[in-house]
Amino acid sequence: MTSALFEPLTLRGTTFANRAWVSPMCQYSSVDGLANDWHLVHLGSYAAGRAGLVLTEATAVTPEGRISPEDLGLWSDAHAEALAPVVHFVRGQGVPIGFQLAHAGRKASTYAPWRGHDSVPLDEGGWETVGPSARAFGRYAVPRAMDHPDLARTRAAFAAAAARADGLGADTVELHFAHGYLMHEFLSPLSNERDDEYGGSLENRMRYPLEVVDAVRAVWPDAKPLLLRISATDWVEGGWDVEQSVVFAREAAARGVDLVDVSSAGNDPRQHITLGPGYQVPFGAQIRREAAVPTGSVGLITEPVQAEQVVASGDADVVLLARAFLREPHWVLRAAHELGAEVAWPPQYLRGRLR
Repeated sequence: MTSALFEPLTLRGTTFANRAWVSPMCQYSSVDGLANDWHLVHLGSYAAGRAGLVLTEATAVTPEGRISPEDLGLWSDAHAEALAPVVHFVRGQGVPIGFQLAHAGRKASTYAPWRGHDSVPLDEGGWETVGPSARAFGRYAVPRAMDHPDLARTRAAFAAAAARADGLGADTVELHFAHGYLMHEFLSPLSNERDDEYGGSLENRMRYPLEVVDAVRAVWPDAKPLLLRISATDWVEGGWDVEQSVVFAREAAARGVDLVDVSSAGNDPRQHITLGPGYQVPFGAQIRREAAVPTGSVGLITEPVQAEQVVASGDADVVLLARAFLREPHWVLRAAHELGAEVAWPPQYLRGRLR
């Protein structure tokens, strides 16, 4: 039996042993953005379980870009040093590692979800948020509209974080342009009310996110793939939608993005999502077909047979799992057994191998 999920995938100079990848999952466990033992064990467990790629949680490129005060960061050399043991362990298992580089924009400075669902006040360690426009997300604090110096600094911060990731030996980086965070805010007409060259038309709303892609690709080695996560739709009438996502994905691919990781939603509290197993797969399939770019699918993909079908049907090139991995860090080892595929178990775990 041949499994599509366990067919290797090569993007530029990196080969991924299988197509079941670890989706970024916020852990809210850092102090001052620094990685610690939690991140080593959390991410290392997926490498021991032989995921095709381990992606970090949203990793902020500036202190103000964190979703919460407890988010991971990569805005200084000290942050890179703290992440070095994680990279060393994951790659030591023969598994590629990537950093999801992010800026939360108007959705920054919020509580970890088990502590609350509002903006953190300044006197409790919060900070002023920024966005394309002075328009709040729901009941969050109203952000300051970014001026051109803000745009230049943030663009440079993405590039600097990518350079640090390369210096650490990361195999890829993923730019987080989804879920209502800063770059998604620029893309969507529901959050971008600017009247300059970065607002209004689709071309203008795409301009700043594409500038960030260019800045990162300029410092990211040609031999290493660049990934991009987008929200295919706001799930709100008149907002960002899959047709605009196709245009944006095509433009991003022309600038050196090698795979688009397709999620949805997160930019407007009015969103109305139709949930179900694999509910976002059709978005990725359409983008893959119409933008002619490899894609990844996410969203309620839980079982090996389901993941196999997504890849085997040509709806996506990879699947990215989150909650399934939280429940079962060695999900890939079980999937290989159920799909009749071969996977290189860690020798320390061979006694537990299913026959």
